[in-house]
Amino acid sequence: MKCWACLLALWVLSSIGLAQVSGSLNLQDDNSSNSSQGSWREAGPEDRMFFPKDMLWGWAQFDLAPPHNEIDPNLCAGNAYAYGGVNAPCNMFARYMLSGILEVRPFGRGPLRRFMLYGAPAFLFGKNVPKTLYTWSWDAIGIEHSWGAGIYLTKGFEFRITQHFLFERLGARDKNLGQADLGNNGPWGRYMSVGVRKTFGTRRW
Repeated sequence: MKCWACLLALWVLSSIGLAQVSGSLNLQDDNSSNSSQGSWREAGPEDRMFFPKDMLWGWAQFDLAPPHNEIDPNLCAGNAYAYGGVNAPCNMFARYMLSGILEVRPFGRGPLRRFMLYGAPAFLFGKNVPKTLYTWSWDAIGIEHSWGAGIYLTKGFEFRITQHFLFERLGARDKNLGQADLGNNGPWGRYMSVGVRKTFGTRRW
């Protein structure tokens, strides 16, 4: 199960890396509207209707939390050490996090050019108990993730709808881990939201 989680994480990382290369836009285009993610431009004669060259955009990030600063996905109570000490079964405080966003804009022409889908996963790894156990273990904890859709409006404004899911545990952690176990709500629980995003400025890189 650890191997599966690592392979999935590497796949996400490589996919988002490809998106970063493929999704680069020409910020100097006279018909473009600059934003923090690049620029909006109208379709040109070279743009395909389906799966255009600039259909992918995203980023990937790897985080390491040093001892005594573990990432808490809100799966175990803060006093988990009181239920077993170093052998506490609820030890889902993460040392490592691999996260990212992948945006897909599959249409290159017409009104659907403004439409996009996106996903935002975060993979957590580690085996730690506050005040008691600090390790460098890569034991898979699980995935916190959401996905949604958006429509570009104008002048850097986007309409977005987001579905966030319950935390998905992996491997041996996919069960109740004793009195300190807080369930699978994770940091945000399950929700659906609609919103408007405004991007501004031009990124230096």
